[in-house]
Amino acid sequence: MRELPIARVVNLIPDEEQRLLGLPLPEARRLLLAADPAGVLEIAGSFALVAQEGERVCLARSLDRPLRYFLAKQAAGPLLVVADRIDAIHDFLTTIGAGDQFHPSYSRMVPAHHVAEIRLVGCPDPNPVHRRFFAPPRGVLPPDLDVIGEAYVQALCAEIRLWLDAVPAAEPLGVLFSGGADSGAVLLCLYHELLARGESPARLKAFTLAVDGGGADREQARAFLARTGLALLGEEIAAAGVELDPFAAVAVIEDYKPLDVECATMSLALLQGIRQRYPEWRLLLDGDGGDENLKDYPIEENPELTIRSVVNNRMLYQEGWGVDAVKQSLTYSGGLSRGSVRGYAPARRFGFSLFSPFTRPRVVAVASG
Repeated sequence: MRELPIARVVNLIPDEEQRLLGLPLPEARRLLLAADPAGVLEIAGSFALVAQEGERVCLARSLDRPLRYFLAKQAAGPLLVVADRIDAIHDFLTTIGAGDQFHPSYSRMVPAHHVAEIRLVGCPDPNPVHRRFFAPPRGVLPPDLDVIGEAYVQALCAEIRLWLDAVPAAEPLGVLFSGGADSGAVLLCLYHELLARGESPARLKAFTLAVDGGGADREQARAFLARTGLALLGEEIAAAGVELDPFAAVAVIEDYKPLDVECATMSLALLQGIRQRYPEWRLLLDGDGGDENLKDYPIEENPELTIRSVVNNRMLYQEGWGVDAVKQSLTYSGGLSRGSVRGYAPARRFGFSLFSPFTRPRVVAVASG
């Protein structure tokens, strides 16, 4: 009788870093292994999950955070290493004497809105199977901006309410605030929901980065807060332009796309300033994902894109070209599925818990509709 190889999984993401809302972790993992992937939509919150059943391993994540894996060879059988960072995988393999097997391009990112199923059967390793669990219908809302806007903001507020239910009532809340439409909507909705709950908005601050004493974001944020009567919420964090370090941002996000590096560079400066001023602060929100939901990118700046390609590709800006496309990176995924590291990694570096309601399926579904 042939001895079967040992299918071993090492998950480097601690259970306490799963921020599930209203669902126990064992039940969430059961949904990953279920025959119908649609059940994963019942998992609310921020998660990067792994579930194993014999040689079968299923992985899934929320849009707002990365989930990476690497398949190593051992004499006893295949070893699957799972982490949220590429360097964490490398470091672990080095500690067990398998560092020579590692190359960054061999690591894989689980694409957003899919369950990635891997069979640990040994050499040769079969490709993972990706089963979509989120497929919102398109074109179901009427062409009426007032109706669309109301549905979008209602979904935004619903996600903020769900998040507020899960955080301590007295803990301070911060919004990474540029004064634009997305961070502005998050700030206004959060302020509204706090008042609706009978809670004081005094626990709320809008943090804005001021580079060399100025900057477009600072002026835009000041104007927004003055116009809405919320100037008392504003707090500016100063940074010197010479201290902005895009190379440090590349190391933190483990990516090289210019827009994401730019975003991460500014985020690192802002978050470092907040941490220095408030050593115990933990909870932050931002508007990341808002541009992707509304396809708010200048199409003429990308020679690959046409109106037809944008319209014909489901959630192009959230997911990239898709798991079966030649252009999609196996190492990085695509779209916001790839770009989510620009917020997640800097926040994690400085010990913050970051939440964007725009990344939640309920809000993405309205944008898709």
